[in-house]
Amino acid sequence: MSNPEIAKLGHFALITTDLEKSKWFFSEILGLEETETVDGVVYLRAWGDFEHHTLSLQQGDESRIDHIAWRTKRPEDVDAFAKILEESGTEVTWVDAGVEAGQGRAIRFKLPSEHSFELYYDVEKPLAAPERRSVLKNQTYKSWAKGISPRRIDHVNLLTSMLANEVSDFLEEKLGFKMRECVQAPDNSLVGAWLSVTPLVHDIAISHDPQSPTTNQIHHISYWLDNSQDLLRAADILTEHGIEFKGPGKHGISQAMYIYAIDPGSGVRVEIFTNGYLIFEPDWEPIVWTLDEMDIGFTYWGDQMDSKTENNPTIKG
Repeated sequence: MSNPEIAKLGHFALITTDLEKSKWFFSEILGLEETETVDGVVYLRAWGDFEHHTLSLQQGDESRIDHIAWRTKRPEDVDAFAKILEESGTEVTWVDAGVEAGQGRAIRFKLPSEHSFELYYDVEKPLAAPERRSVLKNQTYKSWAKGISPRRIDHVNLLTSMLANEVSDFLEEKLGFKMRECVQAPDNSLVGAWLSVTPLVHDIAISHDPQSPTTNQIHHISYWLDNSQDLLRAADILTEHGIEFKGPGKHGISQAMYIYAIDPGSGVRVEIFTNGYLIFEPDWEPIVWTLDEMDIGFTYWGDQMDSKTENNPTIKG
């Protein structure tokens, strides 16, 4: 029997202290499409996302990411991962089908950093309403209907006071992620790690900051734009609506271009992301960066992204 596998990043479940502001930001400014609202939870996706949702918004007393969800490659992989995790001492909670709209039975568990993950396979892929549907049979919604209009969900970056390798080891050993790039300290520990289960340079990144208020913070969530011109258009839209941002710039690590903006409802940082490179080599060796190379690693050119938490507010994951 083959080992269970994760296929892709599925969605972010965001709790926000101001649902209306968050809904405005993600729907009207970022341009996500609302699939439906069920029991006060707003389910959204980008115009190129096929699954029921890639983001959910729910009112709460504290802004936080409730969980980060991943779809497995096969239905039986959910049970197989549950067994692997439980045998390693990780507590697993089952979530019945329908508890989260559009999604089948799933498991939830915590990383060593206390970030909450969800694994599922069964998920609805509803068609868009006729008036919002693309004429393209291979696309869910009309593109560029509103706002920045990203094509799809891209990645998540976890911030933690733990060393990055304490989290990345778990991702590799228990969940099958592959290390793509990393930042290594003189003692060989990792202060940054970029891992994926797809050809992307990273579906998830781990950022270590000893000043992080807890082990389970979120540095950012990310959505994908097709090209750099789209990113410049995003800067215009953000400026027109009075939303401050960092960027545009280009990372050395991943070679991708970025803009960072803050959702005014929850305070979560959103990275609008494009370009970069893909990895197809089966024998890929991780690219190792050192701390003295970070001026290029973090920001190859453009607006410098300061990783310090005191200058960049974060929310719990």
